[in-house]
Amino acid sequence: MQAPDFWYKPAGLLSALLWPVSKLWAALGARRLASREPLKVGVPVICVGNINIGGTGKTPTVIALAERLIRRGYTPHVVSRGHGGTEVGPLLVDPKKHKAARVGDEPLLISAFCPVWVSKRRDLGALEAEEAGADVILLDDGFQNPDLAKDFSIVVVDAVVGFGNRHVLPAGPLREPLAVGLARADLVLSIGPPTAQRGFAQVADLPAKLPHVTASLAPPETGMVWKDLKVLAFAGIGRPEKFFATLRGLGANVIQAEPLSDHQPLTEIIMQRLESDAFFKGAQMVTTEKDAVRVPEKYRLRVLTLPVRLAVSDWGLIDGKLDEIGLTAKG
Repeated sequence: MQAPDFWYKPAGLLSALLWPVSKLWAALGARRLASREPLKVGVPVICVGNINIGGTGKTPTVIALAERLIRRGYTPHVVSRGHGGTEVGPLLVDPKKHKAARVGDEPLLISAFCPVWVSKRRDLGALEAEEAGADVILLDDGFQNPDLAKDFSIVVVDAVVGFGNRHVLPAGPLREPLAVGLARADLVLSIGPPTAQRGFAQVADLPAKLPHVTASLAPPETGMVWKDLKVLAFAGIGRPEKFFATLRGLGANVIQAEPLSDHQPLTEIIMQRLESDAFFKGAQMVTTEKDAVRVPEKYRLRVLTLPVRLAVSDWGLIDGKLDEIGLTAKG
């Protein structure tokens, strides 16, 4: 299911009609946050979350932070709910034997960079990670989860769409009232191109004391030549159009773009249809890294993957926050 268009337009009649349901959603969320005392573990916990529903760039942010912490001399482990998977956990993800249907696509992708624990109970996952040798925990999502105390919370937002019409579900795209969420945040990371960043800065209305860092997503240099390549692109991420735009920006000839629901299982029927379309149109199938881990084994060699990595404009503010919670660079 794709996000409805009215979420990202000025609030109108439909948002007004849904406002009472949004008030109930916000109240239930607030009650859940206050329902228990979060567990404080013995190592720093960095939460990478969002206030919007859907994809904002959390996974590339987690990967970038993991790499940053490793370079600073630490051993980060990631704790994830494993959205889209059946595993309750806590379970240490093994990419050699676990499938996305069990542990989720994001944990599988992140496990190539550092250890990842899938756990519906984030506190139990954090305890397992600490026992296994983690000296810092990256909480993938979980900004609205009360299980685990956070030392540093980063709210990630897509600069292109910002916070939408600023209404809570279902009247808008927010999981909780914006002011409530930003009050718990330690830093906002907006991801998008310069033009989108300028627009976001004009309308975001962030609290004056809340640090704001900009970043962008870009494909790493792999030697792959995309210019004029005829592709059939498919993506089951929060905003598939971002992926299609990236391909076009690389010069690829996107002759068919298939937006799928976020985390949608890639069944044999779907893959057979996509492969048939690609064959008759003389196109190469291409997808995202996150979708690639859900592609059935027999189709893996027939689908190209376009990875993206987070480029942070200035790590200074983030590094300063890491120093504040005791994660100063070693050596």
